[in-house]
Amino acid sequence: MRREAWGAMARLRRMQQQSGRERSLLQGHSHLVAFGRSSLSKASVPNHAHYSSSTASTTEEEVVIAIGSNIGDRIANFNRALELMRASGIQAIRHASLYESAPAYVTDQPLFLNSAVSAITSLDPHSLLRTLKDIESELGRTSGGIRYGPRPLDLDIIFYGNRSVTTETLEIPHARFLERPFVLAPLADLLNDAGTRSTSHWSNHKRCDGGVAQAWNKMGGEACIGNEDLRRVIPVGNELLDLSAKTHVMGILNVTPDSFSDGGRFMAVEDAVAHARSMAAEGADFIDIGAQSTRPGATRLSTEEELSRLVPVLEALTADSALKGVKLSVDTFDARVGREAVKMGVHVVNDVSGGSLDSEMLSTVAELGVPYIMMHMRGDPTNMQSKANTTYSDVCEEVGKELNSRVVQAEAVGVPAWRIITDPGIGFSKTLPQNLDLLKHLPVVRRVLSESSCTVSRGPMLVGPSRKGFLGKITERQKGEDRDAATVAAAVVAAIGGANIIRAHNVRAVRDAMKVVDAIYK
Repeated sequence: MRREAWGAMARLRRMQQQSGRERSLLQGHSHLVAFGRSSLSKASVPNHAHYSSSTASTTEEEVVIAIGSNIGDRIANFNRALELMRASGIQAIRHASLYESAPAYVTDQPLFLNSAVSAITSLDPHSLLRTLKDIESELGRTSGGIRYGPRPLDLDIIFYGNRSVTTETLEIPHARFLERPFVLAPLADLLNDAGTRSTSHWSNHKRCDGGVAQAWNKMGGEACIGNEDLRRVIPVGNELLDLSAKTHVMGILNVTPDSFSDGGRFMAVEDAVAHARSMAAEGADFIDIGAQSTRPGATRLSTEEELSRLVPVLEALTADSALKGVKLSVDTFDARVGREAVKMGVHVVNDVSGGSLDSEMLSTVAELGVPYIMMHMRGDPTNMQSKANTTYSDVCEEVGKELNSRVVQAEAVGVPAWRIITDPGIGFSKTLPQNLDLLKHLPVVRRVLSESSCTVSRGPMLVGPSRKGFLGKITERQKGEDRDAATVAAAVVAAIGGANIIRAHNVRAVRDAMKVVDAIYK
């Protein structure tokens, strides 16, 4: 895993070195060479973004930048800031979770959204500061505001490698980061349990007695999260959801003729809408609509055929007032299908392949700016249950490590970890004993996820055992609909093990079970 992470960082460095040479050639021209997939016109970026090579240091450093906003569309402000940072030679490689927090110092103002990124840049500290100030200005922040008061965007340099800087205009590490939970929580997310992927060991800076992790633990660590002063959230639609507050339920709506449990039942638009309304009434927080069966042996559809099944149903669902409070997810591994679904009003992309079956999926999700459910699977539905794809030395360890490799790739193309929901892939490339091992040891999967970053390990996890074949083998129930009691048992185990979302056919039964689990454990 660490070799893969270093590889991703090395690729980013090569991109920046090339872009630095291009910027030198393009000085005086009217356009900007952007980093990664973004290409922004000079008019759309702050003036300082088109910096000359004289502002860059001869080496690249890993820097940590805190991000805050409490005016306007806070998520849009964050997304735009990340675009402008990339265009200015600041390439984010890791993203912390999002935290909604009560304002500090000046308390009579809106709630803040906070996060942090670890980034690679060749800008020297003062050039970096000027660039960040220009980005703040581009997003509407003025110099005459109240100190600690409302602002559309706040970008602070917390660390610049392991350097210390003290001048009239800049102090690094940031002077007050140790006293602020809304700063320390994101910094702790950028760490990992394999030793940070940091090239400069900022996490053990001499200003942090015992390191960032110890400073966060001294403040209270995870006990600080989940109250009205500091909530870990994920943006879904126009809301910020705290998925740890309760166990959420995702209802399944298959508009397929060949799904293993309910294939063919909801192909007609009116039947699909009626079932969606029923699941919403039974307490579904999400409804996951799929037009491509992913059962073992399922044939892959063309994009056009998948859309022909999906689009009429989505048109009806997004227009239905009875579903107004329910978040819609599209179950697809096709990037074009995901794009069209989001354009029609879907809030989440749920990809059983974790981006492995369509090379455009990760970059598409980065552009769409929606939450991404990244599931573990080997191969594809036609061969996922082969001996090669179901051979593990330790299924929990390997599922976690393979998900980690996908997370690194996703972040490298611009999918912030704060938008990723992991799924260990119960029933996909797993045998019966392996499925049971995963359900029993979900905390192990989370621990392994922390080897990539604590953002992912602390973030939301979805588990989908509903009516699957391994439950039928245990209970000797041949029909999927006869496995609902077994599904409830598996869902309870998953929720106790830390799952935040349970994907289910029988929403009512699972919703009731989750209410009991939450009453006991939350």
